[in-house]
Amino acid sequence: MPTISDAEFGDIVLRPSHNATRISLRVAPNGTLRASMPPHTPTLVVKTMIATSRPKIRKLFSQYRETVNAYNHDQAIGKSHMLVIQTNALATRIHTLGTKILVDVGRESSIDDMAIQQDIRQAIIKALRKEAKSYLPRRLAFLAAEHDFSYKTVKMTHASSRWGSCSSRGTISLNISLMQLPFELLDYVLIHELCHTRHMNHSSAFWDEVRMIDPSYSTHRNALKHYTPNI
Repeated sequence: MPTISDAEFGDIVLRPSHNATRISLRVAPNGTLRASMPPHTPTLVVKTMIATSRPKIRKLFSQYRETVNAYNHDQAIGKSHMLVIQTNALATRIHTLGTKILVDVGRESSIDDMAIQQDIRQAIIKALRKEAKSYLPRRLAFLAAEHDFSYKTVKMTHASSRWGSCSSRGTISLNISLMQLPFELLDYVLIHELCHTRHMNHSSAFWDEVRMIDPSYSTHRNALKHYTPNI
């Protein structure tokens, strides 16, 4: 999708929609700003709206940050990566070295700047996607074979507020944020989606199937509420 760059808010995704009657702004689950608009809306009009709506946009980001953690300290990312932050560097730079996501924050910058946070988030998305592609399809295939499930394809996603989903055609979509969960909760989500290949609902029969494979599903289900798939 087309994007425009803003010094304060970073890359902004433009989403033309035939259902849109005006320009509307929102922060996506991955932390990027999205502008929905009628088709053929001039880019200059969008830029003008952003320039005159900065207080409103800052409020949107503030509300978003209340639901996610800002990346402003060293921390584990996924199952094998580590975010390492260095302040007072000569220049701001974000790069990955092996399993380390290295963030050098320039002396005249702040780790809390929206553009820097967005760049960190993009680096984390890349790392989590790498881990997810390596682990999730293999783990899903193992659980499917062990419990006699079948599905058509599996795909990775991150621009979603859901941990996973299963379509009526047998496509299982898994959020790369699953790599941030404890292994037992990760397995619960995979089992949940596999059971949807037989029950496209949350009927008692569906939950009975989940319970047969994961006797502690109720505990896992409640524990999952303390996490969010937002990156």
